[in-house]
Amino acid sequence: MKKATFNEVRKHARQYFDIVAAGESVRVSRNGKPIADIVPVVAELPSWKRRKAQPLLLDGVSITRMILEERGVGW
Repeated sequence: MKKATFNEVRKHARQYFDIVAAGESVRVSRNGKPIADIVPVVAELPSWKRRKAQPLLLDGVSITRMILEERGVGW
């Protein structure tokens, strides 16, 4: 994490926001005390990518297992 004073960030905001845009966080301090962290925004995933995949079951049996058994391939 990069560290900078409030005045440095104010005077060179573009540089610091370029650093954040590149994926690095910046901790801002004033009078030697940390006051803020500037962090990159995490890209939001579409809802279909956020859901965990659930196994497909038919009558309580995995469809994958049924297909493999039908093909004669071991599970």
